[in-house]
Amino acid sequence: MTITNGPDTGDIATRKFDPVELEILWQSLIATVNEQARALQRAAFSPIVREAGDLANAVFDRRGRMVAQAVTGTPGHINSLAIGAANMLAEYPLESIEPGDVLITNDPYKTAGQLLDVTVLVPAWRNGKLIALFGSTIHHTDVGGYGIGAGGRDVFEEGLWIPICKLMKGGERNDDVWKFILSNVRQPDHMAGDLHAQLASGEVGAQRLAALCSTFDLDDIEGLADEIIDRSEAATRESIRALPSGSYKASAVLDLADGSLIDIVCSVNVDSEAGEITVDYEGTSPASRWGINVVKNYTHAYTTFTVRSVLNPDIPNNHGSLTPIKMVAPEGSIVNAISPQPGTARHVVGMFLPNALLKALAQIRPDDSMAEGAGAVWTMQVNGNHDSGSPFITAMFTYAGGVGARSTKAGLDACSYPTGISAVPIEVVEASAPIRFHEKSLRRGSGGAGRQTGGLGQVVEFSVATTKPWQLNAVTSRLAEPPQGVFGGEPGGAGSFKVNGESVVTQARLNLNPGDVVRLELPGGGGYGAVE
Repeated sequence: MTITNGPDTGDIATRKFDPVELEILWQSLIATVNEQARALQRAAFSPIVREAGDLANAVFDRRGRMVAQAVTGTPGHINSLAIGAANMLAEYPLESIEPGDVLITNDPYKTAGQLLDVTVLVPAWRNGKLIALFGSTIHHTDVGGYGIGAGGRDVFEEGLWIPICKLMKGGERNDDVWKFILSNVRQPDHMAGDLHAQLASGEVGAQRLAALCSTFDLDDIEGLADEIIDRSEAATRESIRALPSGSYKASAVLDLADGSLIDIVCSVNVDSEAGEITVDYEGTSPASRWGINVVKNYTHAYTTFTVRSVLNPDIPNNHGSLTPIKMVAPEGSIVNAISPQPGTARHVVGMFLPNALLKALAQIRPDDSMAEGAGAVWTMQVNGNHDSGSPFITAMFTYAGGVGARSTKAGLDACSYPTGISAVPIEVVEASAPIRFHEKSLRRGSGGAGRQTGGLGQVVEFSVATTKPWQLNAVTSRLAEPPQGVFGGEPGGAGSFKVNGESVVTQARLNLNPGDVVRLELPGGGGYGAVE
């Protein structure tokens, strides 16, 4: 096999890998990115990273192609990172990067779709040559601006925009960049701590990769990357060729607290001869005035995740397996937002996309699909002042509803499909802020009936122990339109969001008072098949 060293004209090397050697190298590479992810979680300041796992880690070759990802992390972050890293290298090509340089951005339209998600790229060097880059994307607690919520009127109200730039130069802080960042956030110590965690995790990955290359006498990973990516692409195309060619259409309706209805319309177009699938979102609702708009990268991320999970989830997730899956969406629609359309709460729509996609895919692979689930996690951010006057702001804490039932199994209870993040334990939330939980329990009877029953939602009730007014940024959904069943299954229970027993009818930030009680009742999943 003849392989080149990257987009630049470098030396040409030849390296063949036998199956056993390739498997050892692949498992070693996975172990490397997993260790990178563990280092990040251990060092992170933010509970949403440390406890919930709201992060992504991956290694990229010199061409900016994602070769391997850590087993932790959300699909939205991972597959957005795959595109975002290439966008960062397009602006800072390899020849402009020196030893000790590190790239950073939170550009929502080039990476993961919201300003709170910060991406850092740490180059790995061997014998004076850049051989790979270790990327991480994590959800930071705060980037100034509006905070976690859907109320920002445009992206400029939502917080600090960090353009693609160098966070580190020659191993030293790029002081101007650090000053700009830390001067624009509410908790600079937490921001600095999480940035250092990203830097350290990248260095861990780089060190482990250097050891791997030394052990197996590799000058770089270009040949290994070619082998992994080519095999992954071939396997994905083979899986698609097993499907009947055709166009399979479906739609799903998402409702918000203010009564807004959003139509997600998709057409899954299978070209079995080429071994390609194109998902077209023509007909989907236009962009919202609320900050729930999804950039193309994030839509692509959840689209590819859903399609791949039905095709063959055992194929590694990398540049090769993503290439045969295409996506198109009308520019300026709610699934292809453009600047300055706001998107801090883009997960509401992004995590809902599998509900429509799985309906379309059920027409091809009914046994591998499932009923609609709650969709997006409900996110809560509380900020205010202690009785002493000192401020507090929580990291986002998240709660999941029920997952839709499958052909042979009931839906999972209170499980955050499709994102995969965990809820921050209530003990951790209470320790980080004066929040007091009154109830956290499964919502009995919320799963849709069917041959297989939908998963249960949950009930969460809390207040804030302060004598001063406080604020709540809450992002909820599916309060009127419940998750639908499939093949005769019944719908799950719709959700409920109340303050002091009164339903909330806005997506905007709430100004609340001491003694106010927030009660969340999350939706249950739809049932699969008619009850016999």
